[in-house]
Amino acid sequence: MPPASELTEQDVQLLRELGQQLRVDSIRCSTAAGSGHPTSAMSAADIAAVLLVRHLEYDWERPDEPNNDHLILSKGHASPLYYAMFKAAGVITDEELMTFRRFGSRLQGHPTPVIPWVDVATGSLGQGMPIAVGIALAGRYLDRLDYHVWALCGDSEMAEGSIWEALDKAGHYGLSNFTAIVDVNRLGQRGPTELGWDLEAYRRRAEAFGARAILIDGHDIVQIDRALAEARDAGGRPTVVLARTKKGKGFSEVEDKEGWHGRALPPDMAERAITELGGVRHLTVSTRKPEPARVPARADGTVELPRYEPGQPVATRKAYGDALKALGARSDVVAMDGEVSNSTHADEFARAYPDRYFEMFIAEQMLVSAAVGMSVRGYTPFASTFAAFLTRAYDFIRMAGVSEVNIRLVGSHAGVEIGPDGPSQMALEDLAAMRAVHGSTVLYPSDATSTVALTALMADTPGVTFLRTTRGAYPVLYPPGERFRIGGSKVLRASGEDRVALIGAGVTVHNCLAAADLLAAEGIAARVIDLYSVKPVDVETLKEASRVTSGRLVVAEDHYPQGGLGAAVMEALADDPRPPRVVHCAVRGLPTSGTPAELMEAAGISPGQIAVAARRLVHEEVRQP
Repeated sequence: MPPASELTEQDVQLLRELGQQLRVDSIRCSTAAGSGHPTSAMSAADIAAVLLVRHLEYDWERPDEPNNDHLILSKGHASPLYYAMFKAAGVITDEELMTFRRFGSRLQGHPTPVIPWVDVATGSLGQGMPIAVGIALAGRYLDRLDYHVWALCGDSEMAEGSIWEALDKAGHYGLSNFTAIVDVNRLGQRGPTELGWDLEAYRRRAEAFGARAILIDGHDIVQIDRALAEARDAGGRPTVVLARTKKGKGFSEVEDKEGWHGRALPPDMAERAITELGGVRHLTVSTRKPEPARVPARADGTVELPRYEPGQPVATRKAYGDALKALGARSDVVAMDGEVSNSTHADEFARAYPDRYFEMFIAEQMLVSAAVGMSVRGYTPFASTFAAFLTRAYDFIRMAGVSEVNIRLVGSHAGVEIGPDGPSQMALEDLAAMRAVHGSTVLYPSDATSTVALTALMADTPGVTFLRTTRGAYPVLYPPGERFRIGGSKVLRASGEDRVALIGAGVTVHNCLAAADLLAAEGIAARVIDLYSVKPVDVETLKEASRVTSGRLVVAEDHYPQGGLGAAVMEALADDPRPPRVVHCAVRGLPTSGTPAELMEAAGISPGQIAVAARRLVHEEVRQP
């Protein structure tokens, strides 16, 4: 088709017909499924038709083409529209379209990357736009290619703070290769949206964040076409296209009426709707292909990991920064932080590789989204902040697991060990949260040597990987070059006479070693295990410890009792014919300010308290008949 200024009446008519087909197909597949969001699809159908035929540059036969545009359906509940577009592009059949939401179909209720033309899972509102910004960051600053990133958003999700984090960063970084198209159909799930059809209010907000706003009638083919053409040539700024639409457009019984969100039309209504929309069509359209391109060649150097001598006091957060800087020799490694890089020590990477470091400021949802977007483009992202603040982005981390993308998250300043800052800064839930994410790996090193080794392993570990680091400096336990593995552990003290096993991770490994010394002075031999891999956990080492000690295990962790190290140990051994007796030392009350030593003593995870727990366990077993 010709450019916008040369659209003929025939062109406009074809695009209108395609819009009607997208509406009809959205109704057909959702009615067949008995569920779905056809009215949300119908409002954006004209926009989708114009975007698909006129502006989306995509080689459907080569979804891995580096210069393909990216289309992120931020309003993921409108998936019938997405799938109807795939049918119109000729990449799925009408028969597959009608498997929507059925068990075994790749056309799930909300899209996931099981479909090759879908970059990430969407459906949790407010996430698609931030991820699209992350992809656009990679496009402008790393790939330096001409592809454009489009995010089709709903107006309800414009109430999400993550949307404005995304627009803020898009404006800050001047992402003219990014366009958000907002389907302003006025109606949300339970009634009118916050701003309704007040496009001027949306305009003021978008412009305040550095974007160019274009207001259009979202059912006017010519206006849509011109707006998308302008968006592709934005000149240094991101674009937000604000399209006034009607929910359920095209079927008078539901158009702009409340009560139809998330409801498939019953068969009789669907039949009337299809008739009113002009009947079933099977148009297959040609789309624009990008100019083939290659990502700039990556010149990798030699990764030389830092080395530390045993006994040297080094904070694991500092060792992480050292390791990340070393990994920067790999040109695929990128880093981002939430304005605490001088504490997480990601600033070491930032100084060494400023062209691959991205500051997300105090915007943790955008921090994780940027990492996801970088992963979509094949980079190896490390995102760091205080572990407590990653909870702000937990839904984004959860959805990264659904997308099965590869991101590395690093949380520092964990547990009561951080000291006087108090409980607002103490991550005490993070291990549980990260263990619960689909396909995640959770690591908690105890010293600088293990931190460096595990950080290097993270770079090539698939899925969502989380590394927990400690604020204070503790003695290096392992010699340079010591080998570690995902799913492994280290037995630091062991003998055939061990009567109890002390199991820790991170700072509590040091406390367990000190506790073992206290017990040894009393003639009680204690095995000490550094369970640095919290997920997956080293089941065999735990079973062996249970066997040798006749099932006497003490688990100590700087974390709340629920879901962390203790849970990992007990879950691993739950199926044993003779499960062990586990005493669990964890942070059970709300901490206060204090020194690390005072707070660990109060929480029951100090060396003395761990020794007390072990002593009671041993004596309890002795007293049994």
